[in-house]
Amino acid sequence: MSEGPDDAVLGDSLVRRTRRGYVRGATIVDVAHEAKVSIKTVSRVLNREPNVSAATRDLVLATASRLHYTPNFSARSLAGARSYLLALLYDNPSAAYVADLQAGALTCCRTEGYHLIVEPFDSASPDLVARVMEMTAKLRTDGLILTPPLSDHPALREALDSAQVRYVLISPNLHASAGPSVRMDEEAAGREMTKLLIGLGHRKIGFVKGHPDHGGSHLRFSGYCDAMREAGLEVSESLVVKGLYSFLSGVEAGIYLLERADRPTAVFAANDDMALGVMSVANRLGLALPRDLSVVGFDDTPTARVVWPQLTTVRQPVAEMAAAAARLLIADPSTETAPALVLNFEIVIRGSTAPAPKMNAS
Repeated sequence: MSEGPDDAVLGDSLVRRTRRGYVRGATIVDVAHEAKVSIKTVSRVLNREPNVSAATRDLVLATASRLHYTPNFSARSLAGARSYLLALLYDNPSAAYVADLQAGALTCCRTEGYHLIVEPFDSASPDLVARVMEMTAKLRTDGLILTPPLSDHPALREALDSAQVRYVLISPNLHASAGPSVRMDEEAAGREMTKLLIGLGHRKIGFVKGHPDHGGSHLRFSGYCDAMREAGLEVSESLVVKGLYSFLSGVEAGIYLLERADRPTAVFAANDDMALGVMSVANRLGLALPRDLSVVGFDDTPTARVVWPQLTTVRQPVAEMAAAAARLLIADPSTETAPALVLNFEIVIRGSTAPAPKMNAS
């Protein structure tokens, strides 16, 4: 492309000087001119629309890259129905869980040319619905990713449905979910982890439940109960403790379960933070892990790999679920189907589990 008197080249990127002396980056017009295609064709390629040949698509993308073309998101949102913004809403005490959610959604958004807004909300707040609806009205997001326990908030979902705001649910309660969702089989994971402990000879297995407002909490506990009953073992109320998915609630549960003569030989905590709380109490009481007590968690957060002994846990594909949720929102909004994606989990065996002590195995 020839340079006029008001043109300049900065590196490999074509820029033009305005009359006031400012320098602007390459535009979609520049990309079309350099690639010798129409502006409409460039727009179709950049917006990932169909009916463009592979050769033309490659040419346009290579030209845009060479010119360091950056889409103008404000212009794009004004020209079409999309804002190119997604919002991830959360209310969870586990920083590692939230970080994984954010990383997964952000990776997808960057690949697809979107921006991600991450907002904390108190699910118990009386003005939750009003605050979320106010945010969506101001930002004109293309969709919301609702994480537990917001994904199980009926009033919020009803308001979003009425306003025709698109959303995808992360790990909703299986028995009450409707609409697009991404989850793993938390009930099966709870069952498999409990079977692992039973297979190691443990018969008195304590369970620390998750936050009652999270649908996954009930599913994980249901899996534990199923495995215990299938093995002919009693689900004793004295061995089940309520938790809140926080380290402190795990400490409180550990004190209740372990400062007693008939303590369990194993404890299954519904997330890693609570499992670490139980382990800290065990160490304070002088119990050797895993010789005297086996402890398992759920999520496979980074702390599960740095604590000693390393924590046996369920690897939940948190980042992958958030990325999948973002992809569903970015997909054609005219799609009327409501997919429910189920991703795989993995039982990760580490040093916090061992065969039950012989004297307490019965």
